[in-house]
Amino acid sequence: MENPKKILFVEDDKRISDATKKGLEKQSFTVEPAYDGFVGARLATTQPYDLIILDINLPLMNGFEVCKAIRQHGSTTPILMLTALGEIDDRVKGLDFGADDYLIKPFDFRELMARIHALLRRANPTHDQASEVLREANLEMNLVTKTVRRDNQPIDLTAREFELLEFLLRNKGRVLSKMDIIEHVWELNFDTNTNVIEVFINYLRKKIDRNFEPKLIHTKTGLGYYLKAD
Repeated sequence: MENPKKILFVEDDKRISDATKKGLEKQSFTVEPAYDGFVGARLATTQPYDLIILDINLPLMNGFEVCKAIRQHGSTTPILMLTALGEIDDRVKGLDFGADDYLIKPFDFRELMARIHALLRRANPTHDQASEVLREANLEMNLVTKTVRRDNQPIDLTAREFELLEFLLRNKGRVLSKMDIIEHVWELNFDTNTNVIEVFINYLRKKIDRNFEPKLIHTKTGLGYYLKAD
């Protein structure tokens, strides 16, 4: 029998923490709560977890600081950020610090579960999914080692940038709309007016294309984005 997945839940509102913990345990997860950012960061960097759920507005250390500390420690554990903040800048900031997804409070428990399962699937791909190397021109992505090289030089990507580049590589030459990217990379619908997609495309261009030839990531005005060697 498979061991239950272990989740670290960093949330200072005990009512939300207790209710969510109870719901997750009914879904056969093991949940360890932390009520401030300092304890959350300590646990996340010293104990093994399959997933971290992280609120932004925490005492002692905010969620952005905790997320940054976790990634600086070298952990690749998926991080789902919870926030009552609806501003696009706050969502992008969390993703930029290394979070893998976000969910705005108050949230529906079914959506929380869907996002958790999506993150766990990406963190634990099947053998067939993982045993591949994707290439275009002098760009190479190894899905086993989670590494990317351009002209034989290593490229450091965040987890979300890696997912976006993988989706572009798997659809070489095909124009992908913003909705295509939202549904396949983020896996759930969110506000289509957000500029998160543009932000992450720009991040990738800076890392993948800025200092290399040929240029690979292109915009089809009004339609979307595609990856193809010129």
